[in-house]
Amino acid sequence: MSISAAAFSALRGAGRQQLSASSIAARQATGSHMFRIDGQLRKMAANGAKVRSGTFRVGGHEWRLVCYPNGNGKEYEGYMSLFLEHASHASTGDATAKAQLSILDQAWKPSYTRDISKTRFFSSNLSWGTRGFLKHDDLDALTKKHLNLKDDCLTILCDVTVTVAELHTEEDHVEDAPPVAPPFGLPGQLAEAVWSKKGVDVQIEVGGETLPAHRGILEAGSPVFKADLSLASPTAGATALLRVEDMDAEVFKALLQFIYTDSPPVILSASMAERLLVAADRYKLEELKLVCEDALCWHVDMSSVAVSLALAEKHDCSALRAACIQFLSCPGNLESFMASDGFEKVRTCCPSALMDLVLKKITTV
Repeated sequence: MSISAAAFSALRGAGRQQLSASSIAARQATGSHMFRIDGQLRKMAANGAKVRSGTFRVGGHEWRLVCYPNGNGKEYEGYMSLFLEHASHASTGDATAKAQLSILDQAWKPSYTRDISKTRFFSSNLSWGTRGFLKHDDLDALTKKHLNLKDDCLTILCDVTVTVAELHTEEDHVEDAPPVAPPFGLPGQLAEAVWSKKGVDVQIEVGGETLPAHRGILEAGSPVFKADLSLASPTAGATALLRVEDMDAEVFKALLQFIYTDSPPVILSASMAERLLVAADRYKLEELKLVCEDALCWHVDMSSVAVSLALAEKHDCSALRAACIQFLSCPGNLESFMASDGFEKVRTCCPSALMDLVLKKITTV
């Protein structure tokens, strides 16, 4: 919707030498939030009792989920009721948004999805949603079919789309160079605040790609980045050049996304969880490391337990180590594992884990 060069030229020709222009355009900003609910709440909560998720930011506004584990209203007892609440109206004003909710299975894929609101106008701290999101009996059936619940917990993914009005200004039709695009998913408000208004001053070479970033954000996010950047080679325009070895670009982009948004990415595979855990440990990002460790605990089986134990030993992952020991302590699993190639790997690199297994075996005889 920019003003054309011909329009500027015509108006200047009519004597208007100092010109500027502005235009308003609508765009949509989408963000997602995962909300994990203890399954005991559904069984124990009274009708009308509610719990709230943490707040999350999309389109310049803050939101949160409101859940009634045993329904909102007597006629909805035995249901789960879910609503999207506008949490920042006092500071950010009115908003227009819509939302979709999905229950995730153990592979982090939606097993049940429902739009809880069409596009709605949020004129106060009100909420939109549905009191009959899912009946308990249907949730139980869904759980048996898709194995949704891990440790009796239910994971809900909320996708929120906010309509945002953007103001564009121009002067004498002199266009600035386009801003550098972020190399990973970044909510619109952050993109506007960081990428459009603050110049990129770091170039990172990793996995055959060169990624732009901001020195101040990297240094604030990780003490390792702060140390590395103090030794980084300068390039033209005082931009620091940082080379990262032994890491692929996909993992590094996920790492950057966490540093910029303070929100862990959705991990879609065990392989990604392993690689991202190693990266998080390398850059001292403990919260991201715990997210990866939790994801790997869900994937422990006979084919992965040796690698998982080695990973837990090397990167000090107590929860992952305990999950592996628990798996091997199940009847028959240790014997099968001792006959596999993975046993030699554990004997070499994880002597303490092997000793725990032996002691468990002795105590159960």
